[in-house]
Amino acid sequence: MKAIMVMFDSLNRRMLPPYGSDWTHAPNFARLAERTVTFENCYVGSMPCMPARRELHTGRYNFLHRSWGPLEPFDDSAPQILKQNDIYAHFVTDHYHYWEDGGATYHQRYSSFETSRGQEGDSWIGYLGDVDIPETLVPTRGGHWGRQDWVNRRRMLYKEENLPQVRTFKQGLKFINENSDFDNWFLQIETFDPHEPFYTLQKHKDLYPHEYDGPHFDWPKYGQVTETPEQVQHMRYEYAALLSMCDEQLGKVLDMMDEKNLWDDTLLIVNTDHGFLLGEHDHWAKCVQPFYNEVAHTPFFIWDPRCGRKGERCDSLVQTIDIPATLLEYFGVERPEFMHGIPLRDAVASNAHTRDAALFGMFGGHINITDGRYVYMRSPTNDDNQPLYNYTLMPTHMRGHFKPEEFKGAELAEPFEFTKNCPTVRTASKAGRNPKPFGTLLFDLENDPGQENPIQDEEVEARLCREMVRLMKENDAPSEQYERMGLEGVE
Repeated sequence: MKAIMVMFDSLNRRMLPPYGSDWTHAPNFARLAERTVTFENCYVGSMPCMPARRELHTGRYNFLHRSWGPLEPFDDSAPQILKQNDIYAHFVTDHYHYWEDGGATYHQRYSSFETSRGQEGDSWIGYLGDVDIPETLVPTRGGHWGRQDWVNRRRMLYKEENLPQVRTFKQGLKFINENSDFDNWFLQIETFDPHEPFYTLQKHKDLYPHEYDGPHFDWPKYGQVTETPEQVQHMRYEYAALLSMCDEQLGKVLDMMDEKNLWDDTLLIVNTDHGFLLGEHDHWAKCVQPFYNEVAHTPFFIWDPRCGRKGERCDSLVQTIDIPATLLEYFGVERPEFMHGIPLRDAVASNAHTRDAALFGMFGGHINITDGRYVYMRSPTNDDNQPLYNYTLMPTHMRGHFKPEEFKGAELAEPFEFTKNCPTVRTASKAGRNPKPFGTLLFDLENDPGQENPIQDEEVEARLCREMVRLMKENDAPSEQYERMGLEGVE
């Protein structure tokens, strides 16, 4: 048995033909839907990048206990478990956050790994000369990070063979080609695209002809839209062009599966970590605003050769935490005790029920829950978004260690159920963004799929609060999360 997972970053469900888009050029995603089961109700768990990847390894929510960070010493990693059970796990990626302080423990869990450099502000090319950065990047992407991105682009020069995504898929296809006759392996092909900046080839831009005479604009800020409608539409076309590039590379994987007859014995998963706002709700990107469905409701496809179901839809409520459980079940490997994700074999085969509700969120942000019909976004009750603590034995943020002042008042916390009797260091956190100004929101997706008009329904809110508390308890959420959210006493 074999398994392939193709993972994109910031892949927008609403812009894919299988989910109703009629203007983007993505024929291979349409082809993918014909060969797989397409999930209608897939939601994120923990946001953004590395918290989602911690879930991808552990099958457990991350956002209730800590912010962005690496795998912890007590974490169970699905790729490592496969490796320990003689299932070869190979990883190819251009997602540069794996090589920063806040992600440095993930890639070593695989049997082997390869990387391609150059995405976003990856500290790749050393160049001390003058760099002419477009003015539209300076306000939010200036400094070393923005300059480094522009230096990286100078090296790539819009040549297909130089682009990190292309190189990543080439590495993955090489692995498949060289190992298709062998058994018991898992391949993860993961690209940073279509994450911003939306840098791609002219042939993909030409798929979306439009008049635009504004400034260079392919890297939106994280926050409210202040640009003109013409700039907003141009940015959507820039994203769509990169999406079409992703579609082209996906097609090469599908071609290889055809060529090698891999459909007979190979599980295929195609997924993403989250979506991305392109001006909807008057916002760009993610993390700043509430996690509207443009970000939280994600595309998800599975082919399972054991049942052979394809070209159909599944409306079971699923999440990122279900992927590691699905992989371990597929290979017949026992799952760890605190892997809360659900193997999706029965959901793929017969649309079997998975869960009644799903939590999702970001450390220090809203705590959100959906039952598939309603989305409830619970805001902190205190203006300062406190109390809030990180629990960790690996005190790193995205690009650096915790600062010494963050350890003032730090203490050893009692073990959680999933820490295997290990205490953790508890440090006070202010979190990057306070969701309190947005307030608590309740949406009825059946009557308001665009989440434009929050509703007031005390009965639904009370029911979802009870479900939220139940799931928080199942995940051994720290006591201050109930206090921060005003959930004490809810049963």
